[in-house]
Parts: sequence; C-alpha cells; structure tokens
Amino acid sequence: MLTGMHIAVIGGDARQLEVIRKLLELDAKISLIGFDQLDHGFTGASKEQIDEVDFSDINAMILPVPGTNGEGQVETIFSNEKVILTEEIIAKTPEDCVIFSGISNSYLDSIVSKNNRKLVKLFERDDVAIYNSIPTVEGTIMMVIQHTDITIHNSKVVVLGLGRVGMSVARTFSALGAKVKVGARKSEHIARITEMGLEPFHLDDLSEIVSDADVCINTIPHLIVTASVISKMPAHTLIVDLASKPGGTDFRYAEKRGIKALLAPGLPGIVAPKTAGQIVANVLSQILLEHHKREEK
Repeated sequence: MLTGMHIAVIGGDARQLEVIRKLLELDAKISLIGFDQLDHGFTGASKEQIDEVDFSDINAMILPVPGTNGEGQVETIFSNEKVILTEEIIAKTPEDCVIFSGISNSYLDSIVSKNNRKLVKLFERDDVAIYNSIPTVEGTIMMVIQHTDITIHNSKVVVLGLGRVGMSVARTFSALGAKVKVGARKSEHIARITEMGLEPFHLDDLSEIVSDADVCINTIPHLIVTASVISKMPAHTLIVDLASKPGGTDFRYAEKRGIKALLAPGLPGIVAPKTAGQIVANVLSQILLEHHKREEK
C-alpha cells in the first residue's frame, strides 16, 4: 500500500483518471492540479491550484505522457487553468521526490537535473512500450481500414523497424492475412523477421520494396520514408507513421505526390484511453510501491 505517500497528479488526459483511481486504491493521498473541471469525484483526492500545493510535502509528482512543453506548460484537458511547472516548484519538493512523465524534453530534463531529482520516463521502459504496442496495433488497423478501399487480407504491407511496436504490428497484420515485408538494419532483426515467417529486407533496399506496397507502416523515429522512397510508391499507397513527432516521413512530398500519409503517434491514448491509462497506472504503482518500501526501511 501507499499509505502515507502524498502524490501530486499534474494535468493530463483521460489516461490520468486510471492512474488516479489506482493510486487511491493503494491509499495514497492525492493532490489533483489541473482537474477543476473534472466531474468525476475521487474520494481521497483534493483538487488544488498549483500555487496552493505545499510541494515540500510531495513524495511523487506525476505529469501527463507528454510531460511539459518547451516553456514548462503542462497539458490540462480537464481545466482552463494554465499550469506551468517551474524550477522553483521542483526545488520545493523533498530530495527523494520522484517525478514521472511519459517522455521528456530539454526543459523538463533541465529543471529536474538542476535540482538533483529523479525523473522516470515511463515510455522509455520496455514493459510500458510492449503493453502499449497492443492498442497501437489496434489503432493502426482501424486507420488502415478507414483509409483504404481494400481488405487487409491479401494486401501488401511494408513495416519499417522491428522494435517493440514494429514487431507487434508485423505479427498482427500477418495474422490478418496481409503479405508482410519488414525492413531492418541489424542482422539479428533480419533473423528474427525470418523466424517469424515474414519476409525481411534491408532498409537500404526500401525504394525497391515499396514499388507495389498497399500500406507502408513506419515505426522508426528519424527520416526514413524520404521523397525518393515516396516517388517509387504506387499512387494508392497509404503511409501510416507511428514514430514520435515529427515522424519519419517526408509529409510535404507525400502531399505533393497525392499520397495519403498519416502521422499517428500516441494511438493508445486516442483509441483506448482506459486501457492505456491502466498500463501506465500498473507500472507506475509498482515503481511507487518499491520506492515506498525502500523509504520505510
């Protein structure tokens, strides 16, 4: 249990509701910042303005998946209040306060490191990424069905990257009857693609591979679907880019060529916010329980 632990949940979307619910089940004391328009009443959680919170009493701080923007503003779906996380706020927290975010940026990294606090980036963890690949794949299937006029069955699908998401995408589209080719650079990934019964290719050969592709799904977070690659695609090819912003596709050239290209990061929070929230909540609570046990010793 997290009895005696005071946690500030700052901003976020519907996923955070699952996090709040889980932490309250574990008997944590919760301060909600950026939730003043939330209709749901959570017994044991108090809605507060950021300048009302006594941060010297906070054991953990939970930010939304994106963390902050470059100026420290935190996304608040359930409030019109402008919430800014500053270096001064972090400085007020106890030395052992842990800050959680999905991802980070130079601003958040800077204000946390200047105060020598611990920042946990949940989306860099293998377990979170693998669990999240499930709603990501479902969202990708939904997009492909919506934006093509053919069945997935028997379609030619090119998947770029065999990371945690790429592997799930390739396996699932193959299970739906697509003819899947998977591009990678590492020899061990080429071996794994072969073992999965799929057709591997080296990313250097991408331009030739896409010449008959119905769908191209990218999971690699740097420019890989270039203008020269797009120029070799049939006019009907659909590009779905799952990499974090700005993606790995030359969207300007795709539009110029009339090829539909969709940037779709963050699909779990869009297609299955409850499940995505439970994934974050379960991993987060496990980390907090371990942290709480260490503090009690």
